[in-house]
Order: sequence, then structure tokens, then C-alpha cells
Amino acid sequence: MITAITRIPLRSAALQDKKVTSVDKANVLEVSQLWRATVTDVARDYPGVALEHQYVDAMAMHIMNQPRSYDVVLTENLFGDILSDEAAVITGSLGMLPSATIGGKVNLYEPVHGSAPDIAGKGIANPLGAILTAAMLLRYSAGLDEEAAAVEAAVKKVLDEGYRTPDLARGDQSARVLSTGEVGSKVREVLVGARAGAPAAH
Repeated sequence: MITAITRIPLRSAALQDKKVTSVDKANVLEVSQLWRATVTDVARDYPGVALEHQYVDAMAMHIMNQPRSYDVVLTENLFGDILSDEAAVITGSLGMLPSATIGGKVNLYEPVHGSAPDIAGKGIANPLGAILTAAMLLRYSAGLDEEAAAVEAAVKKVLDEGYRTPDLARGDQSARVLSTGEVGSKVREVLVGARAGAPAAH
């Protein structure tokens, strides 16, 4: 199981910045010692990918202080669940984080935040995590890297222009606050505009 899990981020890193950070607690837990040994062994099959190890308590600090130092993070479910929620602080909201469970018979895509029945129908939910999750689906299941990048670029442009859902606008007096549907429409407008401005295919 550890071997199968490890191969997924290593393959992903090979297509990106070629760096994987494996997170464990091998200085205390025997199961983490097995994790580290297995990850190290599997990584030998990917010589173009740099592998580093971090203890989870140190990683909890480093991911906040220097998030740009990390590309692909590999860890088991408990540590990953904690670190992903912590990392949401960097983006300003859990609503910004896409997520995917891939590598099995069926890939499952859903934003990190899951459902939020307490705010259903109020128009204040952040749709960007779900939209970015769709970009992950395009990239990892459909093999459509260009289309995935277009979605990601559209989200970035909308944010760069100052548009925010209420969760992102707290304390930002310059934010242009929109509803859930309005933010989704803005992303669509950017995508349609980018497509219209692209050179015709021959």
C-alpha cells in the first residue's frame, strides 16, 4: 500500500518541479520508520525527482513559514488531514483548496472543504476550490493539461482583479465582494474571453 501511494506523487512531481517532501514521524513511530524506508526505496525508480524527508511537527512549522519551499508533499492520511487544513490559512480559506483521491480504480475529486449545509442557499460559499478541483480532474483523469492550466489561470485572474467571496474579503477593504454564482460567472467570463482571443486552430 505504501508503495502504491508513493508512486502517485513521484509521478506527479516528475511533471512539475521535480521535488517531493515525505512527511512522517520516524523518530518516534515504528510505522513511520517503515513509511520512510519504503518511500526511499520507491524513489530510486524516479532518479529525476529530488526526495526529502520532514518530521510532521517540523513540517507544521515550515509549511507556514516557507510554503514556497514545497512542491509535492507525500504523507499518510492523519498527518495529511492536519497539514492540509493548516495550509488553508495560507490561501485565506478552506474554500480555496482543490482535492483529489487518485491512483485507485476510480479517481475521486472534491474540494477540501466538503459540503457546508449551514450556508446552503445563502450565496456566500466560495466556489473556487470546486472550480480548481475540476482543473485537477482535467489534468489527472482526462490528460488535458492545457485546459486545466486555462482554468487555473482564470481563477488567478479573477483573484488578481480583486474579486472575493465573503470568506476571502474579511479585513480587506478593497475587495470586490461577489456572491458564489457571481464569482463562478467571472471565472467563466475569463475562460470564454481567453478562448475567443486565442488563435484559430489550423
